[in-house]
Amino acid sequence: MKILKKTVLLCGLIIVCLPVFTQDLDNNKMKFQGYSGGMMFHTGYLFGGELNINNVQRPIKIQGVPFGIGGVLRLHFGKYLRIGGEGYSSNLQYGKNNSFLSLGWGGFLMDCQWKINKFTVFCGGTIGGGSVKNVTITNIASANLMGENALYNKYAMMLIDPFVGMEYMMSSRINLIVKVDCIVNLIRKHSDFPIGPRVYAGLIFFHTKSKISKFKEVINLE
Repeated sequence: MKILKKTVLLCGLIIVCLPVFTQDLDNNKMKFQGYSGGMMFHTGYLFGGELNINNVQRPIKIQGVPFGIGGVLRLHFGKYLRIGGEGYSSNLQYGKNNSFLSLGWGGFLMDCQWKINKFTVFCGGTIGGGSVKNVTITNIASANLMGENALYNKYAMMLIDPFVGMEYMMSSRINLIVKVDCIVNLIRKHSDFPIGPRVYAGLIFFHTKSKISKFKEVINLE
């Protein structure tokens, strides 16, 4: 049932995106416009992860502020549609003993954009996979611990990642981008995987026909 709900969520994202570029399809305007890509840093707040360890009365909470970096490459079609891929490394330090969780992930993305003067608003989603490494530092010794005070957990995951964001046109080739996403584990529930919003910021570099035309139009309006 949980898998079904997550699949429905992803399908819902696609359905929301489809109407905005069907007009281009009907008018045979779904032409390749070029590509864009760049790097982004991110932070945010993650919560909800926990580990139950023998002889510990309360679960160890895995929550806090993550930091990471990654990049995106998108192909532009028509006025609205963009498809491509992205990948990131996200790291979270938590707990009083400096425990550490790392997520490396990437996947296929699709989004839709709406241009308003120098601003571009977009929404979409990514489907892909990743790998989680979690080292929990504790003073409790048990059969599950490596050495005397470290619990190590590593696993692969499939994910969906809905996102919304905005770009600001700095020149005909460069946009400043800000976006917010929330990564959801698609198949298997892992109790130590935290969920929450990540906030991204960076620069996107363009090589598209529509971007140059839009920049000239905005300059003329001003």
